[in-house]
Amino acid sequence: MKHLLTLVIALLLLCACSGTSAEEMASLAAKGYYEHLIQGEYKHFLAGKAGADSLPESYREQLITGYKQFMIQQEKLHHGIHEIRIVGAKADTLLQCVNVFLVFCFGDSTNEQFSVPMVEYHGAWRMK
Repeated sequence: MKHLLTLVIALLLLCACSGTSAEEMASLAAKGYYEHLIQGEYKHFLAGKAGADSLPESYREQLITGYKQFMIQQEKLHHGIHEIRIVGAKADTLLQCVNVFLVFCFGDSTNEQFSVPMVEYHGAWRMK
């Protein structure tokens, strides 16, 4: 528990010194990964997942196929996803993550809000 408290304090100090909060950094990273998804850059989206570098190639291919199918489905249902917006973020110090709240803005003028848990992984923010 003492190690966790030290880590949290160190992260808070780092964020305070840099002027950018963990919530802001995690939010921008999450939005960036989802922008890769809507642009059809599925490998870049997958690279945004924590631990993706250690996945077997066959599983990586299955995930990429699933991402493609998801985007095809969104095109059929909503005329595609045209924009990703950040609407908020909240740090969860107990779980050591930041929950980022994004909105899909669809081509049919509907919106859908969702949450993306983000963790710091090897010095970068990744999707949990």
